[in-house]
Amino acid sequence: MTRSDTSPRDTRDARDAATAHAWAALGGDPALLERVTYRPVSGGLPARLPVAELARATVGVCSLAAAELGARRSGGAVRAVRVDEGAVATAFISERHLRIDGRKPTNFAPLSGFWRAADGWVRTHANYPHHRARLLTALGLPDDGGPDELAAALAARPARAIQETVYAAGGLAVAVAEPGESEIPLGALPLIESRRVGDALAPRRLGEAPLPASGVRVLDLTRVIAGPVATRTLALLGADVLRIDSPRLPEAPDAHADTGFGKRSAALDLAAPEDRRTFEALLADADVVVTGYRPGALDHFGLAPDTLLERHPGLVVAQLCAWGWSGPWAGRRGFDSLVQAATGIAAIEAKGDGDGPPGALPAQALDHGTGYLLAAAVLRALTERHDAGGGRHLRLSLAGTASWLTHGVAAAQVGGPAHDPAPWLAETASDLGTLHHARAPIATPAGPLDWARPSGRLGADTPRWL
Repeated sequence: MTRSDTSPRDTRDARDAATAHAWAALGGDPALLERVTYRPVSGGLPARLPVAELARATVGVCSLAAAELGARRSGGAVRAVRVDEGAVATAFISERHLRIDGRKPTNFAPLSGFWRAADGWVRTHANYPHHRARLLTALGLPDDGGPDELAAALAARPARAIQETVYAAGGLAVAVAEPGESEIPLGALPLIESRRVGDALAPRRLGEAPLPASGVRVLDLTRVIAGPVATRTLALLGADVLRIDSPRLPEAPDAHADTGFGKRSAALDLAAPEDRRTFEALLADADVVVTGYRPGALDHFGLAPDTLLERHPGLVVAQLCAWGWSGPWAGRRGFDSLVQAATGIAAIEAKGDGDGPPGALPAQALDHGTGYLLAAAVLRALTERHDAGGGRHLRLSLAGTASWLTHGVAAAQVGGPAHDPAPWLAETASDLGTLHHARAPIATPAGPLDWARPSGRLGADTPRWL
């Protein structure tokens, strides 16, 4: 349901409030807020919740953080940026716009979705083969079980019993919460956590460069959407981004085709001594490490934040997870769709009279929004390191962004005709075929940017810095 009862003045004020909140969470100078403005669009990301307002604010602060870092490197004043809300609305559903030689990817597998339980609804996520297998095993279903068998098994059980049974088996299912009944303490979740480490370290100056992040080396240990959106954005802004994946952990090739623009991708098994030595050599020359795994999942590889910052002073360590960094759900696997279900968002977005299934946001907005906030946090950390030295430890979560969406963003969108994405779509030749894709929404003083390279094949690049 699109809101249409606000005036243009209200729209501007509410939009500025969301941007100001995000910029404050990033530790930015409030005086710089006047440097970011928006070109409005009607009909972009319509929803009951203020999704469009969240989306443009996250892209706005990321654009401002890029302009700030660019100004530090050039020695000039921070120049103004103007974000096009049409570009934002298009980019927030980039995975839906993607075509590979005309083929439309499948974003959700047949066993991923909403299902009736004995006392409500559950949301499952079975896009990856191992998650599908664990879901079926947890429910006593055969390996070739399909939607009908799954629906019958879930309909006979209470929602929370399903949630805990599947979780115990390593699968993914959550009970759909009613508004205000989230099992996650949303009000207590910060949008962004940032701390400086190594106060005695001198500033690490970045020289003048054509793009804000030129020459910055980023190790990308992220998957799916949110983390890859962040590192795709850093690559757009000039960073040398090298994504590292385990050869033993599957990733959806189509997801990488959407989020792999500007990056290189290599496969390393950190449990193998030779690959580990290669990784350590990369780490020694990195400026930024971005991880997108559950809290503690990489610690046994020596990648706990404090360990990394002790071994590599001045590093920027940025972490992303689903459910927040403390509490009983912190260690659980999670995806945007599951966080929407467990935090009451799916119930808020339900259509009809309440008898039908829960709803969903018009985009994987928690993923995309958190991705742009994560990129903004890294850019601001690089600016602060340039000014004052030290390393930085950053933490964000999808649940933290959900908390902001449901409790901290004011509604302002004006209704109108459906948004036309055509001006913000492009075609690019690649090793994967012709990619029909969304253009980047980040605004820069010099105008729109394009990625220096298209997405390539997952794991196909040599693990080295350029």
